[in-house]
Amino acid sequence: MEQINFTYPTLIMALPVIMFLIIGLGGKFMKPVVAGILGTISLGIMTVLAYMTAYQYFFVVGQVDGVYQTFHTAFTWLRFTDMLHIDLGIYLDPISVMMLVVITTVSLMVHIYSLGYMHGEKGFQRYYAFLSLFSFAMLGLVMATNIFQMYIFWELVGVSSFLLISFYYVKPSAVAASKKAFIVTRFADFFFLVGILLLSYFSGTFDFTAITDQSSPFIATMQGSSFIGLSVLSWAMILIFMGGAGKSAMMPFHIWLPDAMEGPTPASALIHAATMVVAGVFLVARLFPVYVVTPYVLDLIAWVGAITALFAAVVACTQTDIKRVLAFSTISQIAFMLTSLGVSKFGGHEGLGYMAGMFHLFTHAFFKALLFLCAGAIIHAVHSNEMGDMGGLAKKLPITAITFGIAWLAIAGIPPFSGFWSKDEILAAAMEHNFPIYVILSVSAGLTAFYMSRLFLRIFFYEKKHYHHEPHEAGPAMAIPLIILAVFAFGSGFVPFGEFITSDHEPYHAHLNWQVAITSVVISLIGMGIAFRLYYKKNDIPDKITGSINTLYTWALHKFYFDELWLFVTRSIIFKRISKPIAWFDKKYVDGFMDSLAYVTQSASRTIKNFQSGYIQQYALAYLVGALILVVGFAGWLICFVCK
Repeated sequence: MEQINFTYPTLIMALPVIMFLIIGLGGKFMKPVVAGILGTISLGIMTVLAYMTAYQYFFVVGQVDGVYQTFHTAFTWLRFTDMLHIDLGIYLDPISVMMLVVITTVSLMVHIYSLGYMHGEKGFQRYYAFLSLFSFAMLGLVMATNIFQMYIFWELVGVSSFLLISFYYVKPSAVAASKKAFIVTRFADFFFLVGILLLSYFSGTFDFTAITDQSSPFIATMQGSSFIGLSVLSWAMILIFMGGAGKSAMMPFHIWLPDAMEGPTPASALIHAATMVVAGVFLVARLFPVYVVTPYVLDLIAWVGAITALFAAVVACTQTDIKRVLAFSTISQIAFMLTSLGVSKFGGHEGLGYMAGMFHLFTHAFFKALLFLCAGAIIHAVHSNEMGDMGGLAKKLPITAITFGIAWLAIAGIPPFSGFWSKDEILAAAMEHNFPIYVILSVSAGLTAFYMSRLFLRIFFYEKKHYHHEPHEAGPAMAIPLIILAVFAFGSGFVPFGEFITSDHEPYHAHLNWQVAITSVVISLIGMGIAFRLYYKKNDIPDKITGSINTLYTWALHKFYFDELWLFVTRSIIFKRISKPIAWFDKKYVDGFMDSLAYVTQSASRTIKNFQSGYIQQYALAYLVGALILVVGFAGWLICFVCK
């Protein structure tokens, strides 16, 4: 079998690290624009190399006898036993190569866009250093050769997101948001680590190739061992999924993502589109051969995804901050992807869900990045995130309006835009597997069309505003990425995705399910039609509807009080009921015991320290007394011996 050239992937991994060190350590010695240009050129080179790698893999050496092969190279970093060791290396298969293209493309657009958006910002060089670190972390995650290497980069992604979210560290809200994101995802990552340890304990390896081999004896061993009614394998995969659910902001770990909007808008595009939030989807896809042999876990994933998709869509209908609308949209769309994986089976026609989930990840990356970058252009023009401060911007921001419109139609699932093709495959897979889930996703899709239409109309039509500063179109640095991403948002759906990405690495010839397609388009058009009736021109109908469903609206506006619930759990239960008694026991008994040891040691030292006074007379007296005691003792022993 012909081998792939690992030079390109190695350079793709090396360049962002080099840029992070150069810009991070030397940024203060260079002009801000130089740091931005260096980071952007580096990403440009990485993007070219990623496309060359994809071409080489998919069209030259990747396929043998109709099946796409995996290629990996690694070196041993830490060795525990002959079998158990941690390697570092590069792993290439269809989904990792696809992710190379997605990550580098979106990251390049963000780098270019940021040259205009972040111009004049304090910490410009620091921002580009963090972007390079973020790109490196996600690239390392998708090309990891083993699950522990993935975990290392998984945590590095978390650190990078913390740095970007808290970029405006002088704002208390940004600091609070970054801490919230870091703590929630670390909490979920604890379960991920326990799952990794369980899996590696039974398999004796961290290597993906060995773990995902369904004929491996450890799978039968773990299935044969049970705990509380489920096999050990099922528990391990549930724990690993919990880590993915935290990173991908699935219920109930979704609370961190809306607050992550405190970071710069271009960074939000990177977090939401190509990195971090899709890491959970990628994790399930990477371990999919193992998830297939735990069907109950797949069902759990499907239901968690479906409920989260509907929940986030309902909440998005009530939000007024445009970035928060997009944040809940991201949660809903990621949930679609996970649901699609959950309703899939391994190989053949039943592998439709796997292909559809990855396809939606691919198309979503482009139209969601476009939506966030358009939001940045709008905020840049009107200096506000609130829809109430916007309106009538269609003529003032024509490029932004057109590109935003393309992304809106894509996410709404209107043909021939990209979101239609991938969403239709997800709905088809759901209908074949579980009709109730199909109904939930269909309703969620209709709500998506509604709230995205509401967002589009409130910004560009609805009511003409009199702005203090006349809004104007962004400069070329911001406009060009919008146009490029608009092309991807429109055309990426025409990629014959099933020919490249499938659960069993064999090409899958997808066919349009006309029943599902027509139904989904009609549902989307109904959602859009309602939005046009309510928000194309200003009227009092929205207020009347809000008043008639006041309780539901209030709950949705407050995100169904999940933040308050988490605060209650952490403060009233974990801190007060668990941590406080433990702290009391620690202070009273553990510290008390150690303090007692210290007291005894100090008392003994105070007693014997007099023997180290430094006075020769005292030493001579002690010597004399000791000698007399020895002489008297010896004499007494001698007398007793003679008497006997």
